[in-house]
Amino acid sequence: MKQEWYQQKWAIIARHILAWLIFFSLPYLLHPTNEKYDRDLLNEKQMWTLYMYFTYLVLVVFFYLNAWVFIPKLVYKKKIFDYILYIVGIFIFMCTMRYGFEKIFLKPHHIDIKPTVLFTFFIFFFVLSASTAFQMIVDKMKLERQTSARENELLKTELSLLRSQVSPHFMFNVLNNMVSLARKKSDVLEPSLIKLSSLMRYMLYEADEDKVPLQKETEYLQSYIDLQQQRFGKNVSIRVSLETGDTCYEIEPMLLIPFVENAFKHGTGMITDATIDIRLYTRDDKLFFSVQNRFNKDSSEIKDKTSGIGLTNVKRRLNLLYGDNYVLHIDKKDDWFIVSLQLNLH
Repeated sequence: MKQEWYQQKWAIIARHILAWLIFFSLPYLLHPTNEKYDRDLLNEKQMWTLYMYFTYLVLVVFFYLNAWVFIPKLVYKKKIFDYILYIVGIFIFMCTMRYGFEKIFLKPHHIDIKPTVLFTFFIFFFVLSASTAFQMIVDKMKLERQTSARENELLKTELSLLRSQVSPHFMFNVLNNMVSLARKKSDVLEPSLIKLSSLMRYMLYEADEDKVPLQKETEYLQSYIDLQQQRFGKNVSIRVSLETGDTCYEIEPMLLIPFVENAFKHGTGMITDATIDIRLYTRDDKLFFSVQNRFNKDSSEIKDKTSGIGLTNVKRRLNLLYGDNYVLHIDKKDDWFIVSLQLNLH
């Protein structure tokens, strides 16, 4: 999406430069011009000017150091004590710098510490407040843009998600298989119907939530896998290990099923020794999920277009939902298609 001109990098930099120019020019604009100076006072004034320029440079560095380093790395991570130590340390440095300047570069005179500290404090506090407010406003606007982008993306992919929740071919094949079981009066018909019912209930009612318990998501995966295993029988070797542990983690609904659908989509059919391996476990507030399936790289079989939202859309959804809190690896090696996903669940 094309950025507005005021959101482009050059416009942001120009605004920052203009703001600093206005701020630093205020002492000169407000200073009286009809005063007369003797030579000593003029030299002293020049020294003060040099000192002020150096102070301005320190304030600029402090402004962006606080905004870009201290706020994100200390305040947002609740390291408040460390943050206070850094701020107090910089303030002491500025007071020491002011005292040292008067002591070294100006004529010998009595230095009143109190007004020096107060003046430095007000300037320091003003820049600190402006820097903190600036960064928090920027972060809030960034979060709002990300939330808006996430909502728009979810709206755009809603139809695809509904179509991808279970492949139509899968549903038809399962129903046909159950018709066959009913004719044979098989004992596995009832548990198969229960699994299909729970699968449909999860898709239609529970998947509307922003997040669902990880246990429910794995139960849905298990029901889907069981029905697929019943459908393919001994034609496909399916190995499954889904271990969620005792911790009540939550996850976005329908996040993992596209990888499993993809394995059954491309890992069955005219494939020698067809094998699908699905593993899930949690450790240290992280989810580890992997899906592996054999595939025939020479196969030209055309798969249905509504089976799954596609790995590209899954990656986009992961980016919107988790940002930097996930790692996804997709690889093809020795006739194996391998997907490995790691999510931070905290």
